[in-house]
Amino acid sequence: MNPATILIVDDEPQIRRVIRTTLTAQGYAVMEAADGQAALELIRGERPALVLLDMNMPVMDGLETCREIRSGSDVPIIMLTVRSAEKDKVRALDAGADDYVVKPFGIQELLARIRAALRRVSSGEVSVVVAGKELSVDFEKRLVLVSGKLVHLTPKEFDLLRELVRHHGKPISHRRLLQAVWGPDYGDGAETLRVVINQLRKKIESDPGNPQYIQTEPWVGYRFVLPSDARITGTGQN
Repeated sequence: MNPATILIVDDEPQIRRVIRTTLTAQGYAVMEAADGQAALELIRGERPALVLLDMNMPVMDGLETCREIRSGSDVPIIMLTVRSAEKDKVRALDAGADDYVVKPFGIQELLARIRAALRRVSSGEVSVVVAGKELSVDFEKRLVLVSGKLVHLTPKEFDLLRELVRHHGKPISHRRLLQAVWGPDYGDGAETLRVVINQLRKKIESDPGNPQYIQTEPWVGYRFVLPSDARITGTGQN
């Protein structure tokens, strides 16, 4: 089996060197780019399995680069940032990042998040369709319609919605959602989950503050409630 190729995008050579040394020691193939434009050119030609993307870069920053990548690719993106404020994490996720790691980070944490992101890609798709007047989702085609209008979800928002729909009507714990969507290396991370849930609600709920579909189960997690006019067909349901 060929090693997964990871693209490191960071304008600081020392950081690229440290990450490259760590990843190659773990058996990954590595590509590097010092700016967003160079990263976009590499992605178009080489198709890496995952992108580690620095948020703060000159000329084209990580957020803009992330949005450009997402316009044509679902490659997993992990944002590297020195900013730990929730609003900055929201911006990273909303731009299309699958995950984020705050600098300075531990190497084992970074490796765990890489494994989790790559695991999402290798997992099989669930062939389920939600058909309703207000909400329609085709998971195989990755299409989401809200009141007939196409809505773009980031990969993590899409994966989270799929997991909720698979268990519709049942409460799912924070830990179970994290491990199902981000990978078994995740047990904690309720803040990350909450951010993605909030972003998902903003996109599919008519009133995100009073959600109809994705309901909070206090002290437990979340529950997906099927619209009264909708039905679910396909395989992969629990």
